Amino acid sequence: MLDALWTEATCHPFLDAVRDGTVSDTAFDRWLVQDALFVADLLCFQARLLARAPRTGQSALAGGCVALVDELDWFDVQARERGIDLDQSALPATLAYRELFSRMDAMPYDAAVTALWALERVYLLAWTHASAPSSPFSEFTDHWTTPGFADYVAALETLAIPGEHEDLIADVLRHEIAFWDMALA
Repeated sequence: MLDALWTEATCHPFLDAVRDGTVSDTAFDRWLVQDALFVADLLCFQARLLARAPRTGQSALAGGCVALVDELDWFDVQARERGIDLDQSALPATLAYRELFSRMDAMPYDAAVTALWALERVYLLAWTHASAPSSPFSEFTDHWTTPGFADYVAALETLAIPGEHEDLIADVLRHEIAFWDMALA
């Protein structure tokens, strides 16, 4: 079951449309706005996780927090260039992720960091799938598939315990699928 969820979350029709250049600007911009809201929520969660992390996890989590601040700045630039307003309400898929972050806050550190690893890994794999030099969205896929991001995901993997948290990973993957679905709604 978990393998099927990984595939569905990383090879989604939204990602195919980004790769092929067939996604509408409306759908992509809807997703981009919601992703900016998601990243703001992720930063809050990750900062709280950093505060309770053992010493071995602090460097990766701190670096991730800094990267998320930079990501929010990048979203501001993209919004200006695309003429979109990031000050919009969260849609149900974004609110569901927000609720998941709240539940993750109450989990033991090892479960929460494993969920964070799954979330970041699915994002890297998904945008790698969507990447194509001919896509009009290649600037975005290039941004989300950098070697630095891959290194961050690898650092999180050293902190994660996937075999002990398969149900939680499945929950993260279902949230990601719903987030991609939201863009095409």
